[in-house]
Amino acid sequence: MISSATAKFERISPRKARVIANMVRGRDASEAMQLLDFTPKAAAPILKKILASAIANAQAKHPDVDIDTLFISKATVDKGPNSQLRRWRPRAMGRATMIQKGVSHIHIELDERA
Repeated sequence: MISSATAKFERISPRKARVIANMVRGRDASEAMQLLDFTPKAAAPILKKILASAIANAQAKHPDVDIDTLFISKATVDKGPNSQLRRWRPRAMGRATMIQKGVSHIHIELDERA
């Protein structure tokens, strides 16, 4: 692992963010940045920002690293807590059910191709 970047409590559902994370996992960092530029999904700008942060972390940690050799070795999206965004919907017979508002923890790791 050359570098990593994490974004916690991102306001997008994990199911939507995993689609984009699966799309860029294993790709070169520069190729993934271009792919995220033209992807019309809500999670694409979020993952692009995290990927840019991971690339900047790689440059700061190892100044001699070649950016063209970096690739996304690990991209995970986990469910965050739903403690702040609790909403209730009325249901039949005087009951209520909770509306799930998605919150995600997104983690990207970059590595160097041999």
